[in-house]
Amino acid sequence: MSVLNKYVQKKKKNFHIAMYKAKRSKNCYLFLLPYAIIFTLFYIVPVVMSICLSFTYYNVLESPRFIGLQNYINLFLADDVFLTSVTNTFLIAAITGPIGYLASFLFAWFINELPRYIRAFAVLVFYAPTISGQVYLIWAIMFSGDAYGYVNSFLMKLGFINQPILWLTDPNYMMPVILLVILWMSLGTGFLSFVAGLQGVDQAQYEAGYVDGVKNRWQELWYITLPNMKPMLMFGAVMAITQSFGVCEVTMALAGFPSTDYAARTVVTHLFDYGSVRFEMGYASAIATVLFITMILCNKLIQSLLRKVGT
Repeated sequence: MSVLNKYVQKKKKNFHIAMYKAKRSKNCYLFLLPYAIIFTLFYIVPVVMSICLSFTYYNVLESPRFIGLQNYINLFLADDVFLTSVTNTFLIAAITGPIGYLASFLFAWFINELPRYIRAFAVLVFYAPTISGQVYLIWAIMFSGDAYGYVNSFLMKLGFINQPILWLTDPNYMMPVILLVILWMSLGTGFLSFVAGLQGVDQAQYEAGYVDGVKNRWQELWYITLPNMKPMLMFGAVMAITQSFGVCEVTMALAGFPSTDYAARTVVTHLFDYGSVRFEMGYASAIATVLFITMILCNKLIQSLLRKVGT
């Protein structure tokens, strides 16, 4: 009982200390209150409402009707298109997420070694696909399914093909083209944070590392650069995961909505279909909840891996 009493007394002491600090910092909390209210109303409340609606049948016109787990049962056991969208989404996330993340860091690392003005221009070039909203439509022209498409025209002139390939309507070619476009657009996601992190590393640490036995640039990267960039690496990872799981506009613009045989269907496209076209909001909420939980689990996995960097 003495050990239990000590534990209880320690908890009470920590609680009183926390309350004392909160009272002393009440002005700070007042300044944070507007953001807290906005964040709660526009982020927390919609997520909670979506989770609640996922257990109902709700078509916007009628009041929500509780149906338990029926939406989730239909989602995993009766919706073949959803399973196709899950496969495509994980394929996109598995390829474009890690490759785009590593490519962004490597490009940022190489560009950081350039002179100041050249570096500024290179950063603008690599970040341009992110700030240009409809830039992927250029790829739609390049991979047009007729002889006037740049890729078809080029391949026909070289004699590789005899007739145009339907790049964006043939299920055999659709996903490779979409993966290429998404990978190209993902390079700017965490790129700026990596450049800022590389610029913020104290040069004195590199000098100390050379004294302590760092012999090459790879050791310098692993033991000095990466440990100093953990916040930027975490931010870039979260952005990469969010972007790779949230693919929707690119597939709809390039492959159409719906795509041929649902070959380019993603989870967010499926969510858009049921939420904005069919107005089955309960079913759409179930899709959103599954996607939300999946993204949280992936973020936790990435965070646990990044904690080991430089240790």
